[in-house]
Order: sequence, then C-alpha cells, then structure tokens
Amino acid sequence: MPEGTMFPIVYAPSFLLLVFFLFIFYYFTRPSSKLNLPPSPPKLPVIGNIHQLGAVLHRSLDYLSKRYGGPLTLIHLGTIPTLIVSSAEAAREIMKTQDLTFATRPEVRRWRQVMYDLKEVSVAPYGENWRQYKSIMVLNFLSKSKVESYREVREEEMAIAVEKIKKSCKLQEAVDLSDLFLTLTNDVVCRVTFGKKYSEGESGRKFKKMLKEFWDVLSELNFEDIIPYLGFIDQLRGVSGRVVKVVKALDEFLDGLVEERLRKHAAGGGGDADGREDFLEILLKIQKENTNSVLDRDSIKGLLLDVYTAGTDTTATVLEWAFAELLKQPKLFKKLQDEVRMVLQDKEQISQQDIDNMTYLKAVIKETLRLHPPAPTLIPRASSQDTKVMGYDIKKGTRVIINGWAIQRDPKVWDEADEFKPERFLNSTIDYRGHDFDLIPFGAGRRGCPGLAFAIAIDEHVLANLLHKFDWELPNGEKAADLDMEEQPGITVHKKVPLMVKPKPISS
Repeated sequence: MPEGTMFPIVYAPSFLLLVFFLFIFYYFTRPSSKLNLPPSPPKLPVIGNIHQLGAVLHRSLDYLSKRYGGPLTLIHLGTIPTLIVSSAEAAREIMKTQDLTFATRPEVRRWRQVMYDLKEVSVAPYGENWRQYKSIMVLNFLSKSKVESYREVREEEMAIAVEKIKKSCKLQEAVDLSDLFLTLTNDVVCRVTFGKKYSEGESGRKFKKMLKEFWDVLSELNFEDIIPYLGFIDQLRGVSGRVVKVVKALDEFLDGLVEERLRKHAAGGGGDADGREDFLEILLKIQKENTNSVLDRDSIKGLLLDVYTAGTDTTATVLEWAFAELLKQPKLFKKLQDEVRMVLQDKEQISQQDIDNMTYLKAVIKETLRLHPPAPTLIPRASSQDTKVMGYDIKKGTRVIINGWAIQRDPKVWDEADEFKPERFLNSTIDYRGHDFDLIPFGAGRRGCPGLAFAIAIDEHVLANLLHKFDWELPNGEKAADLDMEEQPGITVHKKVPLMVKPKPISS
C-alpha cells in the first residue's frame, strides 16, 4: 500500500463518527416551530447553505433569492439564520419602518478582535456608546463644513497625481489608474485623519502591506462565528494566528501615532505638519477637555481605524468603475468631458460651484454607485427582537444582509438595469442619500454611512480634474468593447484587472 494513503484510512472511522454526531446534533437541535419563515433553499446539516456561496457574494445571494426565495430569503450560514433582502420594498421595511429593530450589528468575534472591542462606529452594536462615537465622528470630521475644509488637501494631492500623469504623457506610457486612485484617496484620508500620508518609501510599503492583510483577514471565512463548535478549524488553518498578527501590527502603528502626537503636545506643538487640525488632534482635544467622554486610548485608535478603512478603498473603487464604464462607451466619455471643459474652460482650480454646475458628472457618479456599489451587500445587521417583516416571522438574533447590488439592478425598477446609462438620472429625483430605497449604496436609516459627503467630494473632484486636464485612450490599440470588467471578490469590489489607460496632452 502506498505510504500516502495511510493517514486517511487510519482516521476514516473517526471522521465518519464525527460526521454522524454532527448530523445527530443538527437533527435534534433544528427548530420545530410552526413559524411562517421566509422561503429558503435546501441546506446541509451543520454547514447550512455555505456550499452554495461562490467567491462573489452578492451574485451568489442574488441567484439564491431568485431561485428559492424572493424579496426575502432565509439562508443559514452554518448555524446562523441569515435573512437576504433583495427588493427596495423589503429594504425600506428593514431600514426605515423597523429601523430600530434592525439597528444593531451581529456579534462577530473577528470584528471585536480587529476593531478595538467595537469601540467605533461601523460594526459596533447599537447603543449609547455607539451614538456618542458617531456624534463625535460626524460633528468633528464628517460635517459639511469639515468636508469643505479639506478642499486644500484634496487639491494638493490631486496636483501631485496630475504631475505623475504628465510624466507618463511625456514618456507615452499607460497609467495604472486603479493604483493611482487608491494612492490618491489613501493620501487624502491619511492626511486629514493622521496628519501625514503613508504611500511612498519603505514606510509606505509596510503600511500598504499591513492594510492588505487587514482586509484579507476580514474577508476570510471564520468558522468560530458561524459554526462555533468547529472554531478549532480556524486554528488549524492558521487564520487565528494571522488575525493576532494583523491586530498587533495595526495597534503598534496607531499607538505610535498617538504617542508621537502627545510628545508633540508636550513640546508645545499640535496638528499636522502644516498646522491643520486633523481627526487625531480633534479626538485628543475632546478627551482632554471632557473627562466624561467615552473616549479612551482604544476608542481613539478604533475611530481612527474606522475613518481610514471606510474612506479609502470604497472611494477609490467608485472612481475606478466610473472611468472604466466611460471608457467602454466613448460617446458618454466625450459628453462628460465636454461638460467639464465647458464649465471650467481655462481654470486651474475647481470650485464647489463649478462641480454643482456639472449635472452630467453627478449623473455619472450616481449611475456608477447604482451599477457598482462599493460594498454591494452593505454591512450586516441583526434583529434585536422577534418581529414580522412582510408577513414573515423573523427571530431575534437573525443576521440581515441587504443585497444593494441586486436591488439597484432590479429590472422591475430600472430600465435596462445592467446597462450603464447616466442619462436615467438627468430628470430623476432619485438620490443615494438614504431616502430612495431603490438606490442605497451608502445604506439608510440609523446605520447609513455617515461618510457619504466626504467620499462624493473626492470622487467629483478627481473625475472632473482628470477629464479636464487630459485626453485618454486604451493602450496598445485595445478596443473599448474588449475592456475587462470582471469583479475582484472582497468586502469592497474592485476591477479584477487593473485599469491601465494612456493619457494624452489635451487636443487642440
């Protein structure tokens, strides 16, 4: 007998016995009530419907909803009942009519490990601490006046990006716009959050590596959270060890930022290198002046991490998809470019009034958010009590995933739903601010994304600048119709193939 076959034969009886006991456990612990539950696809013992989920989650959930359910579909992720919401009507019920019932987040150990014991805003449970953290973030970092005050930073980082593109023009080289967008948004967010940027040199390389590992561990399947008694598998796969490593690296980085700023205060200084009041400075000031504040060292680091991670990847991916969709349709690209150049003419700087006069630019961004929402399934919610939704019984503790991607491509609502047509918004009052449940890229209700204005300000500014200052074409004679639009799986959905585009000096 070959040596390689000995291990599975020796342990086969133990494995079969484990499967048997898991099946018995499932059989005797499955619910036997007469509740009117939402329709569900068939599930397997122990793992539920996990085997039916592919790499691109929003597409898998859309398939299951269309085949087995409808606006509401109940699936099981291991032992966790999970409600999939796939229509605007159902989303309105969750995020408006019963917003308070569904305002909390599920208990996910991975989130608690990485996000400072949930002392932040995005994934924290609903409650008084969450309300205070959100108030601090919105009033002191994301208000309309604060977002406008970051204009100088946006302009400075945009000028740096423009110089990089000009060099590529001279060398007649293509630009990796996927990387440029991510670097640009990263630098803007870092400066207004931490007071400095981390995109170049050895420190930049380490910073990017650390953040990639952060997103990787957040995206990875965690058995402990869906099948608790199989949590040991996370240890065997090395996942638990990677989480510990990422948490340690992030904490050392953020703790170093706080300590550096406190030393600067002790020496009589403050703010960033240019004397601006960044978010770190604001948080330390609140902590010092208000002894009753919920802010401690961990919550300061948690809020800094929250702002950074929520503001970079998601903002960059909107630019990436908008530019790609425009390149796919040269007539639309020219239409937007003509509008931008007509409004700006020979101006070097773009004012907010200029942006407000670009109606087609705003329609392009809306359509990009509809067709390519940065976080297609939003952040999961959880029911805080037993309730009914659209006539179905929803038990306390049920996780809720709102498939914004499916809702925003609903053919019952959107004409040619899978086509990129910015014109649909030119004479439409539908907006993405959480009042129209056909378009919810930022969510809605109490848990809607508070950084909406911050992200849109960057996207509008960058897109207008690139179309104003350069002409663009695909490299190596590529045709627009052949542009690869495949999605890269992840919490934030980017293009799988980086967007390479060749800049040209403006045509006379």
